[in-house]
Amino acid sequence: FLQGASFTAELGEACPGVLFERFPLINLQPTPRSSVADEQGSAPQTYSCPLYKTSLRAGTLSTTGHSTNFVMSLALPTSQDPGHWTRRGCALLCMLDE
Repeated sequence: FLQGASFTAELGEACPGVLFERFPLINLQPTPRSSVADEQGSAPQTYSCPLYKTSLRAGTLSTTGHSTNFVMSLALPTSQDPGHWTRRGCALLCMLDE
């Protein structure tokens, strides 16, 4: 689920009155760092969107300095400044608390 924004091919403003949008399934594919660095020169602007297990966004701090509720960050394409989505509190959630 996506909170604070909507997503088609890139991040967009959330629809009024909609707190959580369904997010497409994510397929993670391991890639060597060298090939990722080569592709980043032509990559569109992205927002490093945090992915949390629940909507609480809180947990105990682990030895890595991250919350135990934090999973990872995903680079989502956006045409706006990434700070815009940070101020909106945009985040991905694995599940809702309902």
